Amino acid sequence: MEWWEELLRAIIGSFFGTVGFAILIHVPRRSIPVCGLIAILSYLVYWGALKIGLSDPTSIFLGSLIGSLAGHQSARKMKIIGTVFLVSAIVPVVPGLGLYRMMAYLGQNRITDGANMGIRAMITIGMIALGLGAGAMISRIIRSRIPSKKP
Repeated sequence: MEWWEELLRAIIGSFFGTVGFAILIHVPRRSIPVCGLIAILSYLVYWGALKIGLSDPTSIFLGSLIGSLAGHQSARKMKIIGTVFLVSAIVPVVPGLGLYRMMAYLGQNRITDGANMGIRAMITIGMIALGLGAGAMISRIIRSRIPSKKP
């Protein structure tokens, strides 16, 4: 598969997967396209970091961090609770397949393989949490340094 085909699949998959999830959890209609765009941004950062040779956990952290920053900014601009955008930012990098494989291996009594997959999935989940937390912290620092427009 050519790199641009892979990129196109990533963009389409991230957008429509996240839009579908956003509809499923009943986010406000006006935020749905923004959720999809944040998901694209988050996944492209993850994908790009992998392509330049960074490790999977580092790439996931960076994608989650950028998605978190974009989510916090969008939440402020649109005056919608930030969770709507933060969940959208992580949908493309959630280790669903890893967790599924872990359960499949454990069900097949392949304990070592299942434990390895579980550890990888937990590392991914930890990196997502760190990325979201770092994004929230950076966003709060930036917001506290910008003077208020109120008299």
